[in-house]
Amino acid sequence: MDGTTARKVPYFSQWETPDMTMAVVEEGAKAALLKDPLWASSGASDVEEYALWAGNACGMACLKMILAARTGEALPIVPLALQCKEYGGYVVQPEGGIKGLIYAPFVQFVKDRFALNAKVVTGISSGDIPDILAQAEFFIASVHHFIRWPEREPPSKGGHLVLVTSATPETIRFHNPSGHVDATRENAELPLADFERFFAGRGIAICH
Repeated sequence: MDGTTARKVPYFSQWETPDMTMAVVEEGAKAALLKDPLWASSGASDVEEYALWAGNACGMACLKMILAARTGEALPIVPLALQCKEYGGYVVQPEGGIKGLIYAPFVQFVKDRFALNAKVVTGISSGDIPDILAQAEFFIASVHHFIRWPEREPPSKGGHLVLVTSATPETIRFHNPSGHVDATRENAELPLADFERFFAGRGIAICH
């Protein structure tokens, strides 16, 4: 597949009930996700564990989509996150917060556990993504979560991960694990210049 070719990639939200995004925005992830009726599908041992991890699971949602596209199997997000933590891809802070996704340990994790050929890419612009996808199968891009509202100006870049599935010299198509409506979740599209406003210039390429 080259970067101009659209493909069917399964979509998964980082929360088990995809429509909870606005509740998360308004109440905070932990408070909102404690009320997610589908929490058990995450593979968490209890709703508190789910609420802790789902708010930080955009990277694991991207991995879940990649693995589902490749194998047809949808793995639960919380066990993926806990396995990634064992590699150092996440660090649980003393106050209970979570630091991550940390790219280099994630690359080793997916290589060992899923035989994925992944590499960290830094110092790029959105205009480089079509060339990356000419060589790679997917690109996990670091963007600001305001990307769900492309008409807004983000206060910074990065901090959230989306799965770029195709790109042309004009447009980037991606799955956003925390999109708030269908159009900003699955196969969202933005012109490169708009994507650039949110893009931190780094990410992870998943090669063939």
